[in-house]
Amino acid sequence: IDQALSKMASKQVLQVFESYQKSRTTFVQTIAELSSRSQNVEALKQAGVMSLLRPLLIDTVPTIQQSAALALGRLANHSDELAAAVVTDDILPQLVYGLAEQNRFYKKAAAFVLRTVAKHSPELAQSVVDSGAVDALVICLDEFDPSVKEAAAWALGYIARHNTELAQAVVDAGAVPLLILCVQEPEIALKRIAASALSDISKHSPELAQTVVDGGAIAYLAQLLDVQDAKLKRQVFSALSQIAKHTVDLAELVVEAYIFPAVLPALQDPDEYVRKNVATLVRDVTKHSAELAQLIVNSGGVISVVDYVNESNGSALMPAVMALGYIAAFSERLSMSVIVSHGVTALASVLHNEGEDHVRAAAAWSLGQTGRHTSQHAQHVAEAGVLPDLLEITIDSSANPDLKAKASRALRNVLQKCTYLPALQSLLSQAPAEILENVVGQFAKILPTDAKARKQFVTSGGLKKIQEIKTEPDSELAEAVLTINECFPEEIVRYYSPGYSETLLNRLDQHTPASQKAAA
Repeated sequence: IDQALSKMASKQVLQVFESYQKSRTTFVQTIAELSSRSQNVEALKQAGVMSLLRPLLIDTVPTIQQSAALALGRLANHSDELAAAVVTDDILPQLVYGLAEQNRFYKKAAAFVLRTVAKHSPELAQSVVDSGAVDALVICLDEFDPSVKEAAAWALGYIARHNTELAQAVVDAGAVPLLILCVQEPEIALKRIAASALSDISKHSPELAQTVVDGGAIAYLAQLLDVQDAKLKRQVFSALSQIAKHTVDLAELVVEAYIFPAVLPALQDPDEYVRKNVATLVRDVTKHSAELAQLIVNSGGVISVVDYVNESNGSALMPAVMALGYIAAFSERLSMSVIVSHGVTALASVLHNEGEDHVRAAAAWSLGQTGRHTSQHAQHVAEAGVLPDLLEITIDSSANPDLKAKASRALRNVLQKCTYLPALQSLLSQAPAEILENVVGQFAKILPTDAKARKQFVTSGGLKKIQEIKTEPDSELAEAVLTINECFPEEIVRYYSPGYSETLLNRLDQHTPASQKAAA
């Protein structure tokens, strides 16, 4: 009887514990499900969900631990306030301990929480670093399970992306060699996240980029140029770009991996982010030196970039527009390569039609770099009809200040070399004094030595407009007007001067016909 009673009591006790475990499981799984939808986050926060999930991270049942970590990660992902609560409630040490001691499912969930906390701000990412999580995450990069490696690499990338100090902490923990090994793994998702993390490390400084290069990353990234996975290609091109952007030496190391012209077809890739990242890579290589710009030109890069500009819009245009400007800036020859590839026409279209001011400002700058070399370069830019657009922006009081400054500077750059009279003449009536000085100055250089131009200047109304300009005595503008007037007979100058018709009428009033004089 005693035995039977004992068994019954044990069964009752066990049922209580089973019921408690089932309730905990149901609760944490429901919370994990609810937290996946952003509209539930505020209600869960008001209900005090964080304090209820914390003890479940150290529950005796592994599935409850994993579900609790997953719920915390989802909540932190939606709200920086809840991410901060993970820090202030001392949850991070429990997660770091679990990374070292628990099974692979928990490790994935814990790494997810660390990533969602770190993503919101440098301060929260620093808290993750201070908790010792980086060392634990780097150890996870050496795990057998690819999904654990992926979760750890993702978290490390989110820590490193904020600033140089956080990226250095990731590097100092020994992450780079293991991330490069992850790039070589067969799993596409792992390759993708590892390449992204290398990109996030490389972007901050030449020293960090050099650390990635020293690990042999460029060669392994270059082997992935032909993969079919669009998301992986995005990250590969981004990482190469982040390495190349810092110095000419790093850009040369990227180029030495024979990525050109292999990357150029990707400017026509169906994925818009792949296209933009390739354009960014081209820009970050070309900007360093004339030699690197020439290499891009020789590989057919200018034509590919111009095609990309013609087929893109919005902020996606920015890197390609800048690339054309960098190439054109280095020399007359490189600028002419942009011109003969119809780059000026493409840039003119961006300046005229694009809606985003920063993209138009970049187009104005690139046009200025293209036209500033010689009169021939300036004429090609002028013939594209961009000078009126640049002038319109320059005199528009409501224009974006950066756009206005770049348009004004580009206009001056082109005008200082421009000898194309129709384009110069089109600016005479509207140009403000500071621009008018450049326009009239160009006429003063051209007209004294070109008889045909002088005749055309008179018949097209240019001389008349010059006489209408009001100048300050002894100013450069006044001297230029005087130089122009000295190119023509005095009576022609007088004829086109304001008020000359009234002078003639006055003389008519005072004139007595010869027949009247004889009669008198």
